[in-house]
Amino acid sequence: MSLPVRTSTSSGAGAATDVVGAADTGRAAATASAAGPTPAELLDFVGGCAADAELISSLPLDPEGRTWIRLNGPAGSEAWLIGWPPGTGTGWHDHGGSHGAFATAAGTLKEDSLAARLPTEGWKTLELTEDVDRERQLAAGEGRAFGRHHVHEVRNESGAEHAVSVHAYYPPLPLMRRYSRTGAVLRLEQVERPEEWQ
Repeated sequence: MSLPVRTSTSSGAGAATDVVGAADTGRAAATASAAGPTPAELLDFVGGCAADAELISSLPLDPEGRTWIRLNGPAGSEAWLIGWPPGTGTGWHDHGGSHGAFATAAGTLKEDSLAARLPTEGWKTLELTEDVDRERQLAAGEGRAFGRHHVHEVRNESGAEHAVSVHAYYPPLPLMRRYSRTGAVLRLEQVERPEEWQ
């Protein structure tokens, strides 16, 4: 059975090569509260997926751009298996009010994030205060959960090695805000809707 895959260029902008479908990982029946899975439950889910060698090897890797497969997440969440060629990244973004988690399955990913709650509406440019930047390396087998107001960028800084990761969000992403950053200045550049990545 062939799995539907979408690719994007290394800059994160690109066209789909196929319609994204769902790969059944057998983990979609995970127990979660009526309000949906918590960040900790999503972290358990992505960690289990990241440890599934058969699932990870099912992802075709492209030397030029990121590849991804949509997975069935637990209790109505949205989940993705993502391949990161050397030098690729997401750019600064948020998750439109969804909480989530991600775990690295292969390689190492670097996450830069902001330890500050940003207003979601009514601004185009913000000047960040000192000491809001956080940085972490997530090697294979490591993951992290995050709340509804998380702003970050994720990169594969390796010059030669692909990275692979699993991400899950609840509720399913209603939108993503993309930002540019110059020093302490964060600027809202674009709001993406689900039809642009599904």
